[in-house]
Amino acid sequence: MLLQEYFTEIRGTGIMATAAGSGEVTTAIYAKPHIMDDNSLAFIMRERLTYAHLKENDQANYMFIEQGPGFKGLRLFLRKIDESDDPELIAAMTRRHLSPQEDAAKGPKHLVRFQVLKVLPLVGDGPPPVD
Repeated sequence: MLLQEYFTEIRGTGIMATAAGSGEVTTAIYAKPHIMDDNSLAFIMRERLTYAHLKENDQANYMFIEQGPGFKGLRLFLRKIDESDDPELIAAMTRRHLSPQEDAAKGPKHLVRFQVLKVLPLVGDGPPPVD
């Protein structure tokens, strides 16, 4: 199964982990990634701790825990490629729609794109459930 199919078909919870240049680590709940045409992954990010860490350290890890019994899912090892502040692109990719006032109150958004370096299953180091 390809990542695009996986994230379209499978429900669950995503967690992004990043570290600052100093080594300080944070984790945050993140929605499923957008899979781009070049197989990179993109996330819409607000100017919070995860985003700040990526300014100092381009490495991240995204863990996706499948909904249901047991421990199924994947771990994606990521490297930040670039980001865009294009409001039209971000609006087109935004899944959760707030009123313009609610959206503005939460602060600026950025579309951050990542290269997938490695994919592992949620538990262990066997073959991942995706290609």
